[in-house]
Amino acid sequence: MQNDFINKLNAFTVLYAEDEDGIRNNIQEILQHLFKEVYSAKNASEAYMKYLETNPDLIITDIKMGNETGIDLVKKIRKSDSKTRIIITSAFTDLEYLLQATELHLIKYIVKPITQDKLMEALEAFVNSYDNSKIYNLIPNWIFDYSKAIVSNGKEEFTLTKKENTFLKLLVSKNRIITYEELETNIWDEDSVMTSNAMRLFIKNFRKKLPKDFLKNVQGVGYKLVRD
Repeated sequence: MQNDFINKLNAFTVLYAEDEDGIRNNIQEILQHLFKEVYSAKNASEAYMKYLETNPDLIITDIKMGNETGIDLVKKIRKSDSKTRIIITSAFTDLEYLLQATELHLIKYIVKPITQDKLMEALEAFVNSYDNSKIYNLIPNWIFDYSKAIVSNGKEEFTLTKKENTFLKLLVSKNRIITYEELETNIWDEDSVMTSNAMRLFIKNFRKKLPKDFLKNVQGVGYKLVRD
């Protein structure tokens, strides 16, 4: 179960904002082993600029960072973005900060010191904040994110077409052979015809975005996934 959760983190990017160099470097090193991409910032202004540039899936920010706080950063982001997941870290436990934090739709509030257990608990809450039915482990290190229409192996990311995304969701969720008839009914648009040539080209391009030998043709029947 732990491996399943860690594999899912591989599909995401994170921005980490912390003004103390030692803490930032230590936590960043842990994050780099878990996430597809890690961005870091040493204050709220830099963090906001990197947020605009990189559009991360998760933001982890300290509260007290010079003149501008992590709360200010999150408030600025929340003016136009209610979806990006955010975790706040802080040495503060007073009621004022906690009340402000609860209004900002946070995943978690971590009280320093940040232990690995606290961090992993927060990251698990981040993964669980997504509809788990939208994120699938294909084979070790390969993730399928239906909501984003991507397949990722941690090093490369492949964008799926609408047909590919629908077909892979069908293959994964049914976990059986998907017949040619089902392929035509569920994947092909009503205004287009699934000719043999069109299907062959579709499958050829689709396979380039999947693990090697992952999609198997069952002659005369349809297609299934090979997970062994």
